[in-house]
Amino acid sequence: MSQTHFGFQTVDERDKARHVRGVFDSVASNYDIMNDLMSAGLHRLWKRYAITVAHPRPGDRVLDIAGGTGDLGLAFAPKVAPTGTVVHTDINEAMLREGRNRLLDRGVALPTLVCDAEQLPFPDGHFDIVTVAFGLRNMTHKELALREMNRVLRPGGKLLVLEFSKVAAPLEKAYDWYSFNILPQLGKWVAKDEASYRYLAESIRMHPDQETLRGMMREAGFGHVDVHNLTAGVTALHVGIKC
Repeated sequence: MSQTHFGFQTVDERDKARHVRGVFDSVASNYDIMNDLMSAGLHRLWKRYAITVAHPRPGDRVLDIAGGTGDLGLAFAPKVAPTGTVVHTDINEAMLREGRNRLLDRGVALPTLVCDAEQLPFPDGHFDIVTVAFGLRNMTHKELALREMNRVLRPGGKLLVLEFSKVAAPLEKAYDWYSFNILPQLGKWVAKDEASYRYLAESIRMHPDQETLRGMMREAGFGHVDVHNLTAGVTALHVGIKC
């Protein structure tokens, strides 16, 4: 059996999805408030920037992968209306349920589907825009997921990957201290789950850096990939164009 990483742990590939599911089952109900606390609200600006770069238009078909509590779906929906579609997906049912309920509370009903990014149940060339925000690092076979995202995009379509990345060197020590000391304590106090937020810090360190991910996207079939560093590289937005 092949092995992969779950944070700093080494696990069988077939077990990683189960471990990740356990993390998000645990944090789903507190996910939004923890995001605000951990990032001091910056995650909202990062997502807003991603929407701006995506430049959705009325009639566009958008696929939001690892859509979680629905931030991107909520932002895309009015921009592609009245004839466009936003499909809200996640592999984790608890997160998807939180997102669906939140969207309905805002008066937005989107097609909502539990699905695995490594086996997308959509036809070739179906979408104009595909997004994945803070979800790619949790996938077992990132290269396979990226190929699937490429497959379901039309020629000229955009993939936007918003993810934690490698912070600028002068900030590394301070960022590490914050990640491994403050984040788990916030998780313990607010979400009653220290371990899941320690996993978060570890999973960020195991995720490919900006240039490695750019190369992976090119290998997956994206002819042009731009990288936008945000907040000194705490996050990065990778934008791939299917040629």
